[in-house]
Amino acid sequence: MSTHLVVGAGPIGTRTSLRLAEAGEQVRIVTRSGAGPDHPGIERVTADASDAPRMRDLAADAVAVYNCANPTYTRWVTDWPPIAAALLDAAASSGAVLATVGNLYGYGRVTGPITDQTPLAPSDHKGEVRARMWTDALAAHEAGRVRVVEVRASDYADAGANSHLARNAPTVLQGRTAWVLGGADAPHSWTTTHDTARLLVEVAADERAHGRAWLVPSAPPRSQRQGLQDIAAAAGAPAPRVRVLGPRALRAVGLFSPMVRELAGTAYQFTHPFVVDHSATVDHVGWQPEEWSDTVARVVRDARTATAEAR
Repeated sequence: MSTHLVVGAGPIGTRTSLRLAEAGEQVRIVTRSGAGPDHPGIERVTADASDAPRMRDLAADAVAVYNCANPTYTRWVTDWPPIAAALLDAAASSGAVLATVGNLYGYGRVTGPITDQTPLAPSDHKGEVRARMWTDALAAHEAGRVRVVEVRASDYADAGANSHLARNAPTVLQGRTAWVLGGADAPHSWTTTHDTARLLVEVAADERAHGRAWLVPSAPPRSQRQGLQDIAAAAGAPAPRVRVLGPRALRAVGLFSPMVRELAGTAYQFTHPFVVDHSATVDHVGWQPEEWSDTVARVVRDARTATAEAR
């Protein structure tokens, strides 16, 4: 039994911790609040992930450090660099693998499918932060200081309020108008939290996977409108009415709302095709993403549960 240090208890950190614990591994999960899943194989620790000495101590006996942190969206520029540096240092000092959950922001405004060969070309400051995190980690890996690997997920279909699709599911089930950001009809790849955690655990343990980034296997592209229609059909609800808060409107609202201003910076992901070609990952790991119908069914179940609990 080995010790694994998981940083963050959001959807990915939680699923990663449970996957490891259920496989008989010992997990130490770190959050500012001491939160985390309740499991006999999981130790919950209260700590600040940007505290480098504390992270070194917590990682001292770990075989892997999993960066599943997710700073406040409006504070990436200030909050991500110290967290990334502290976790890189912790992995290097302990000899653990650093396995990071990334996203697609670093690719910027692509003109075709994103593949394992697509270069990083960020088009906003959030993408620049994520790209720098990876280039710093890769440089340390290539210098022999540490072993690193990253998995990159598209937007999550099943992450509740943090999902462009799932946050609208209760609205669709109630027959009300759903608002989407950017655009409603551009093809878009959707990833699941399950597949992301699965890939993260696998590549962390696979020496052949280290020193590169892997695109998480994702469902066949569906636009936001199609995704909401799929949710409605699975729930037996009427076809949804969909309204769009486009880039111009987002920029206008963003003058008064920092969160909307940040969303406006990545609206291009929904105004134009934003599609993942995960074939290189599938060739390596040998499995396909979760069936889209199963993902949609889970989103519907979660929406019904959330609606019932809110009453």
